[in-house]
Amino acid sequence: MKRLAHIPATAAAFLALLTMMTGCNRLKARDQLNKGVAAYKNAKYEEAISHFQNAVNLDPTLPMARLYLATAYAQQVVPDLKTPENLKNANLAIQGFQDVLAKDPKDVSSLKGIASLYFQIDEFDKAKEWQQKVLAVDPQDAEAAYTIGVIDWGVAHKNQVAALSAVGLQDQGDGNPKMPKAACQKLAEQNGPLVSEGLQYLQKALDIRPNYDDAMAYMNLMYRQKANLECGNDQARKEDIAQADQWREKAMGTRKANEEKKNNTPGGIVMDSQGNMK
Repeated sequence: MKRLAHIPATAAAFLALLTMMTGCNRLKARDQLNKGVAAYKNAKYEEAISHFQNAVNLDPTLPMARLYLATAYAQQVVPDLKTPENLKNANLAIQGFQDVLAKDPKDVSSLKGIASLYFQIDEFDKAKEWQQKVLAVDPQDAEAAYTIGVIDWGVAHKNQVAALSAVGLQDQGDGNPKMPKAACQKLAEQNGPLVSEGLQYLQKALDIRPNYDDAMAYMNLMYRQKANLECGNDQARKEDIAQADQWREKAMGTRKANEEKKNNTPGGIVMDSQGNMK
């Protein structure tokens, strides 16, 4: 009986020790997080990764630790580079952001992070899919809509260059009326859905942000892609080029106005589109 009486006291002592150890680990984790942030700001990304990983190991519940870890991996990814090391960093970053999303499926920073990483390693379908997830959480995210349009234009442009090269032509920027009709129709099958979707998302970006000059510039480029698909309809081709020219002029004028407004803005702390101070 005396031996049994000691059990509650032993359990209480164990729990107290466990609580003390947990509290100690949390303090150490926060210290590692702070050291990681300092290293990251000094562009010491490998050191930052080590500190952030330590923070996650010490306290898996620590807010921002997993997000910072994924961001540090993402910072090391070189766009368009397909080396094993670069793809490894991209995949580690993607997994890190997915760990954050496992606890908070609506974390926009992680959704954007994954979309950006897939874009950088040229997995464009996945990049669009994740940008659409961003829009599902935040329908007013102009950058997500714009990026989908940019991706559609990039794929369409690649298809266009290959199609023109196959018939010995180069892009003249006028809808390329000399392209043989059969080659044009084949290109229209490839690029028609991309052009239609791209125009839709670029317009969405402009509906959200009417002074979005980059989106206007891509409207110009996308209408030139549309002109390539008219396949002998000279009137439609000319109308597309006229639309493209209008968007080009509008983009230039809006960009100039945006720059003037920026230059006339008083100094001080401002926030970027991600909510970071700069």
